[in-house]
Amino acid sequence: MTLTSPRPVDATETARLVLPRRPRARRPAEADAVPAALRPGPTARTLGVIALMIGSLYFLLPVFWLVIASTKNNADLTSSFGFWFADGNLGTNYDSLMQWTQGLFWRWVLNSVVYSAAAGVAGTLLSVMAGYAIAKFDFPGKKIAVGVILAGLLLPIALLTVPLYLEFHALGLTNTVWAIIVPSSVSPFGVFLGMVYAQSSVPDELLEAARIDGASEVRTFFTVVLRLLAPAMVTIFLFIFVATWNNFLLPLLMVSSPELKPVTLGLYGMMTYFAPDKGAVMLGALLGVLPLIVLFFGLQRFWQSGLAAGAVKG
Repeated sequence: MTLTSPRPVDATETARLVLPRRPRARRPAEADAVPAALRPGPTARTLGVIALMIGSLYFLLPVFWLVIASTKNNADLTSSFGFWFADGNLGTNYDSLMQWTQGLFWRWVLNSVVYSAAAGVAGTLLSVMAGYAIAKFDFPGKKIAVGVILAGLLLPIALLTVPLYLEFHALGLTNTVWAIIVPSSVSPFGVFLGMVYAQSSVPDELLEAARIDGASEVRTFFTVVLRLLAPAMVTIFLFIFVATWNNFLLPLLMVSSPELKPVTLGLYGMMTYFAPDKGAVMLGALLGVLPLIVLFFGLQRFWQSGLAAGAVKG
């Protein structure tokens, strides 16, 4: 009887025999696959795409028309097709815009940026501070404060313009930058949104841990709470910035000096002129909205994350 030596076993084969087999990693398509019961059917998918296309056209067509209209003169605006170019008058419209505004157009755009940014920063900080205090502290009159905030959401801002003018005129602050920045910094919507975010995104256990470690309320707010409320702050800042930029009635009453006018008020003065150059006005409106477009594209990812933050608790 002949004995044969056993075949040497490779280390890789030994590991494969001894060690348990790891589960196969799911591919991204498998991990993110929607359950079959929740997948839209072909008809629903087609209707959804059509609805999105209609919504996109609804928002993009006015911008496209504004770009086209900014290159036309008064005659071309009425005689040519509205959604296509005519004779190029872009340079002529820009010269007319600078001549009518006496070179103050870009000063007006800068004023709008300063007013909106200052009101946005101050209003955002005040809103999250007030919202956090209402959400996490108990104090006398808390329910009344919440009721006042909700009432402020329902109150048209135009009703407060004349009382604000009378107060600022009595204080000697009309025709100053503070007459626009200070009223625009107060936002009942910002306070309400900050309160909702603080209730859902700031856990009480984290605040108790910070207090046990010896942190004061001010330090806890600026080092812990503000980081948790960052998505809400971006949303509130954009809301106040756009509201201040588009505000017309408040600057109309508060400001009389041409050097302090925002771009909305300046373009309004151009339209009140007899037989205005409408192509130049359209060009001014297009150039005046560029800072808003840049701001939205720059803060888009923060804003999108803030829309759903706090929607799921736990």
